[in-house]
Amino acid sequence: MSLSTARSFLSEAGYGEQELDANSALMELDKGLRSGKLGEQCEAVVLFPKLFQKYPFPILINSAFLKLADIFRLGNNFLRLCVLKVTQQSEKHLEKILNVDEFVKRIFSVIHSNDPVARAITLRMLGSMASIIPERKSAHHSIRQSLDSHDNVEVEAAIFAAASFSAQSKDFAAGICNKISEMIQGLDTPVDLKLKLIPTLQHMHHDAGLASCSRQLLQQLLTSYPSTHMVIISLHTFTQLATSSLIHIPQQIQLLLRYLKEDPRRAVKRLSIQDLKLLAKKAPHLWSRENTQMLCECALSIPYNSLKLGMLSVLSTLSATIAIKQYFSSTAAPSRPTDLVRLAQESCYHSNLAVAAHGVTVLSNIAISCPEKEVLQLEQDTVLGVESLLVMCCQDDSPSAQATLKTALTSLVRLLRSRPHLSQPAVEVLLCQLHVARDPARVLMCHALAAIAMQMPVLGEGMLGDLMELYRVAGRSTSDRQQELLVSLATVVFVASQASLSGEVKTVIKQQLEDVANGWTVYRIARQASRMGCHELCSELYQSLRTRVASEHFYFWLNSLKEFSQAEQCLSRLQDRQYSAAMAAIAEALRAYQKGIASLTAASTPLSPLSFQCEFVKLRIATLQALSQLICTCNSLKTSPPPSPPPSPSAPAASCSAADASPHR
Repeated sequence: MSLSTARSFLSEAGYGEQELDANSALMELDKGLRSGKLGEQCEAVVLFPKLFQKYPFPILINSAFLKLADIFRLGNNFLRLCVLKVTQQSEKHLEKILNVDEFVKRIFSVIHSNDPVARAITLRMLGSMASIIPERKSAHHSIRQSLDSHDNVEVEAAIFAAASFSAQSKDFAAGICNKISEMIQGLDTPVDLKLKLIPTLQHMHHDAGLASCSRQLLQQLLTSYPSTHMVIISLHTFTQLATSSLIHIPQQIQLLLRYLKEDPRRAVKRLSIQDLKLLAKKAPHLWSRENTQMLCECALSIPYNSLKLGMLSVLSTLSATIAIKQYFSSTAAPSRPTDLVRLAQESCYHSNLAVAAHGVTVLSNIAISCPEKEVLQLEQDTVLGVESLLVMCCQDDSPSAQATLKTALTSLVRLLRSRPHLSQPAVEVLLCQLHVARDPARVLMCHALAAIAMQMPVLGEGMLGDLMELYRVAGRSTSDRQQELLVSLATVVFVASQASLSGEVKTVIKQQLEDVANGWTVYRIARQASRMGCHELCSELYQSLRTRVASEHFYFWLNSLKEFSQAEQCLSRLQDRQYSAAMAAIAEALRAYQKGIASLTAASTPLSPLSFQCEFVKLRIATLQALSQLICTCNSLKTSPPPSPPPSPSAPAASCSAADASPHR
């Protein structure tokens, strides 16, 4: 059947345009699969993931995977490897296969091949399909059988498949656990194969008994094989098993802390820190005070900055959770020199900027989470630590310094959210450093000032003078950093102005944009003005940009944004109890919105239909129309109230009896 004939047939059957395009694309790839040239077949196979991404329809995916299964069954090993890669890349689409049995049947037929490489590729294919065939007994049997193979490639593929099926099937995990244990403990199993078998145990978490048996085996391995590679693999598998089973997390924390404290090998220490970070994110409520205290002692005594940095990273994660309250619940006030507080205070002024940033984070989290009367000193220490990092990082353009500054400013903003009385001096420090800092640091400080102004709007007015002075001298060039600084400064000005820009501020902003800003910077500033409610300014900016674009679609897009901004400006002038003015403003806004949606429709293209934007604006129009109708209804009720309901028959008798009972008669 030709492509045009198939398309007309499907069109008559009621298929939509997108389904027809998907079928046409599938037929084109099928033509490549049927080619006699190996290169064209491989090219067709590797294009299937893009087809699935563009047309994720179950019927197409089912048909495509059946075709791929035929290529897997009849092709050579290179084609099978290509099909395997496609299957692994399209794993999320496997559940859309309708004929699973037929698909598995075609794939599984290769497992009986005499070629061990073909069997290995088939095993990896089965492992990649484990999510849709977790209880397929024939696959389970083939995996067990291949684990005894004398070919290393096939054994490694069987290990991969065993790990995949163990993660999906409780029955398979329970059945294969003893086999894996025997192979790991067997004297005839090479060490490199044991290292590949051990990670399979992390999937033995389906019940408590299976998890306990796996933990016992891993504990024996740690004792019997003290080499670095074996300890690292076993410890990490230990951690992965604990995070899945949950019941063994406290024991795993103690085990990792013991290796961190006692094992002299730095590689083992690094692995312990990484796994402790994972457990701190996964279950911070299971960290006891003794665990946190041991970690603090290790961090205080360790001479290596890289390891100290890792431990402080774990502590910064814990300090933002319930673990910090558990640490201080059975001790005195946190302002006393506990090991955690002492470590954080020492780290705040460390020569390594990353260590200092984590020290500030820990100290600020302690001050936020423990609102006792004695935390005044901790608050001051945190602010001083941020100021010292601010001074050190302001003149440094390196990525590490900017990452440190961002971490410190984030901690400062979080502290000021819970301690508003510290906001005024912190803002003064930031504005002072803003004059002398380099451009990348200025951008980060502007973000911090905007966040503080959002939390404390009363501080916004005091910032405007310094900000406008900086804005006048900010854009000396058209470099990317200068353009980014213009956007950041404008954002802080919009936040500080609270949607009421003065004429002087507008003049300064527009003059600076005309002098040094490029079109993209003007658009970003206009977008920020829209977000902050400065609709009059952003309408003017959008209007100035309309003639600076190279496409009519962009012209209509900017014109629609201008109309929407004018509509929102009409609504922003409304005040309470001015119903006639509200009706006029809503009517004017609706006219602007109708013009805007016409321009927005004209801005759409086949590749960018802007369907969400159009539907959103239609909902906004419907909302305004409903509000207008509501105001009309309320006004009509005021001028023409409905008649009062007729009195009930018992009402006169009740009134007479009440009159008779009056004491004035």
